[in-house]
Amino acid sequence: MDTKHHILKARITAIFLLYLISFQLYSQELLPFVENYNKSDYQGDNQIWNVAQGNDNAMYFANNYYLLRYDGVKWEKYSLPNKTIIRSIMVDGDRIYSGSYKEFGYWYRKNGKMIYVSISDTTKVFDESDNEEVWKIFKFKGKIYFQSFNGLFQYDGKIIKKSKFDFLVSYCFPVGNDLLVASVEKGIYKMNNSKFEKIEGWSILENNVIHAIQKHQNKTYFFTKKNGVYVEENGVLSAWKSSLNDILKAANINVAKFIKSNKLIIGTANKGVYIFDLNSGAYKNINRNNVLMNNSILSIELDKENDLWLGLDNGIAHIEVNSPISIFYDNSGILGSVYSIASTSKGYLMASNHGVFKYEDKELSLIPNTQGQAWDISKVNNKYLIGHNEGTFVYENGLFSKLSTINGGWNLAKSNINNSYLQATYSGVIIYNDANDLNQKIVIKGILKPIKYVAQNRKNEIWAADNNRGLYRILYNDAYETTDIKNVTQHSKISNDFGVKIFEFRNEILFLINKSWYTYNSITNQLEANELFNTNFKNVSNIVSIDENHFLILQEGLLYNIYAHDNKFIRNIIQEKYYKGKIINDNVKVFKNKDNYLLNLDDGFISLQLKYTNKKASNISIEAFVNNNLVQKNSKIPYNSELRIHVISGVFGATRPNLFYKLNGTKEFIPVNEGLIVLNNLNSGSNEITVYLHDGLTYDKISNFQFIVAKPWYLSFWMILFYLVVIGGILYLYYKWNKMRYIQKLELRDEELKHQKKILEMELKAENELNIQEYEKHILELELQTKSSEVAGKSLSIAKQSEMIENIQSILDSDMDFNKLKSEIKKAIKINAVNKHEWETFETNLNQIHNEFIITLFKKFPNLTSKDIKLCIYLKMNLSSKEIAPMMNISFRGVELHRYRLRKKLNLVQDENLSKFLLSI
Repeated sequence: MDTKHHILKARITAIFLLYLISFQLYSQELLPFVENYNKSDYQGDNQIWNVAQGNDNAMYFANNYYLLRYDGVKWEKYSLPNKTIIRSIMVDGDRIYSGSYKEFGYWYRKNGKMIYVSISDTTKVFDESDNEEVWKIFKFKGKIYFQSFNGLFQYDGKIIKKSKFDFLVSYCFPVGNDLLVASVEKGIYKMNNSKFEKIEGWSILENNVIHAIQKHQNKTYFFTKKNGVYVEENGVLSAWKSSLNDILKAANINVAKFIKSNKLIIGTANKGVYIFDLNSGAYKNINRNNVLMNNSILSIELDKENDLWLGLDNGIAHIEVNSPISIFYDNSGILGSVYSIASTSKGYLMASNHGVFKYEDKELSLIPNTQGQAWDISKVNNKYLIGHNEGTFVYENGLFSKLSTINGGWNLAKSNINNSYLQATYSGVIIYNDANDLNQKIVIKGILKPIKYVAQNRKNEIWAADNNRGLYRILYNDAYETTDIKNVTQHSKISNDFGVKIFEFRNEILFLINKSWYTYNSITNQLEANELFNTNFKNVSNIVSIDENHFLILQEGLLYNIYAHDNKFIRNIIQEKYYKGKIINDNVKVFKNKDNYLLNLDDGFISLQLKYTNKKASNISIEAFVNNNLVQKNSKIPYNSELRIHVISGVFGATRPNLFYKLNGTKEFIPVNEGLIVLNNLNSGSNEITVYLHDGLTYDKISNFQFIVAKPWYLSFWMILFYLVVIGGILYLYYKWNKMRYIQKLELRDEELKHQKKILEMELKAENELNIQEYEKHILELELQTKSSEVAGKSLSIAKQSEMIENIQSILDSDMDFNKLKSEIKKAIKINAVNKHEWETFETNLNQIHNEFIITLFKKFPNLTSKDIKLCIYLKMNLSSKEIAPMMNISFRGVELHRYRLRKKLNLVQDENLSKFLLSI
């Protein structure tokens, strides 16, 4: 099964290779560079009916329902007020005239916008029954003409004069001092004072749709739609004698124009555009098979750089026919990615990932038995040494042969010590000592590494860069045997040594390692930084030699052609549009071809001019926009808005100047990428953009633009006023709040004082109550003492009486005689009488204790006697009549009688208790 599979695979491969060998890519050729613009670029419609360049150097396009404007930076799109289709445009001064359906007028630019003014509408040149479109506008003898297929409108700036055709026409053509009108059936007419006179003798042009009439070198060319080109010379009209004429008959001519360098441009309906060289008779066809987006050319315009603009049936093409830059395209993919290119006497050789191809006599073909990855083509004398995945091949005088079976010839370098050549391969280094006999090759023994780059400037010493990482210094003897291999980057402690590049400059070998430049110090055996190259070529990722004074660098994705003049380096940036997305990183190869050099791309190659040309910037203009609104110089823009600055050079081709800018005088020059500067997050206040022209060596100031960034909204006058109001309000509220707090504190303090006063009053009241209680207690104690005194008095009185009675009793019981007895009894009574003073003292104290009671009683009952008072006191003391009697020295009956009398004095009724009454007082 595996055998069958391999056989089948081999057959398929053989058939494919046979197809490649036999297939001739007739459509591929070295062409001028073409830029294509489609609907996604200009956001318009398909057809481009007319193209014109304005006095402002911008390109204008009639694009169905839109007028397009392109200044090299920005596309603009405009519609007519009535939204009708735009068929034609023409530039005159600052006006862009346009023709439409029953409408024509002009546009002018103001404040970064195109403004339309209708001519036909104000003059009412079209009737309701008219059904005309203006397909062509031209200027003849100072007047503007608007042409439809039915008539001609002449405009002198004020008045419109209409002339109707009596026959069906294609177009009108100003030729010298004549205005020629091409009819479809009756030949050519000439306009004479608004009348049309047929030109006799040109009957061959009858029944032809003529799309162009051009005069060139005393010859008049007539370009018909289907019958090719006719030429009139010295009154004789005949078919154009060119091999291209038969091709044009089938291609259907739409438009034609002569340009400088004696070239003729012919746009066709189905075969693209032809560029015909009248000097050599050679032509190039640019069409859908190589680079154009479609084959139908509707309009042609030559810009001020003498380059072409094509209006296509679907899109726009810019062809740099006047540029020294040429491109070899391969849109088919047959060629593959080109890794190396070399020019031959008959054409070109290309090493690609599909094999080795040759391009000769406008034919591209695969060289037999070279399929596979081809890496390098180097010219040694008249031979071409080709490094290939399968070995090394030699191409000489149309013959192709295999030189070596050692796989992978990456690069070939000439030794600086003799005429030998060194080749880097998958498995080491090969030396070719005799350029005339490449078969005399020597493989250096002892090297089995995949070497990408080699160089030699000392005998028996080779510098070799590994394909992956590492730089090696290889020493060998005269027998080509390796004696020493040293990893120099490792020895020099360079950690990131991936993809080392070797570059020879003025007999010195430099090493590009991780975007830094080094040379080798043979004394210290170390790599040392090279100041000259590190200063001039920072962040370079690749470098390729062109010749001893020119080399190419790849820096931050951009290619620069460097001219080394003494110790100065003049750099010329190669516009990115020529190679954008097509550079094969780490495999950039250059082949010098006379005054040009060839650079490989992943779909072909590009031919660039070696001679440096100083690109001048004569008419640089700056337009700034915020939200698509034009910003005038020194005007104010909102804060935190995006400012888009268009640096317009008016140059679209290879001579576009190298422009740089600085913002507010910063140190670094920043490239103006595709004419656009986008600025964000700008500081408020005055700002300035300064634009410089870089001539390769110096920066010359050519223009500037000042603008003011407004303060942020939160720092505007009204916001500051608002802040002041808010702050004032806050301060006022703070003041009111503090005042309220102060009042609250005062109220709280008053409340607290009241509370404290109340507490104090309560305390005082409590203290008073306590004092009253203590007073009452004291009174009670006094009363208690009084009662105790009373009791004590009573007890004393009773004791005295008892003692007196006992003394009298003992006297009576003695045997005394009567007189002595009498005398003793008197003595005992006298003793009792002596103690009567004690009773008076007792009564006095008693009165003092009940002083308030006595006073109150006197106030209420002033008629009471002292005895009455004394009785009241004894009654208040709750003493019984029996107890009162001895204390008042009266009998019990006397006390009762006295109580009775007292009740009467106190006005007491019978039921009232005398003691309770006295207690209530």
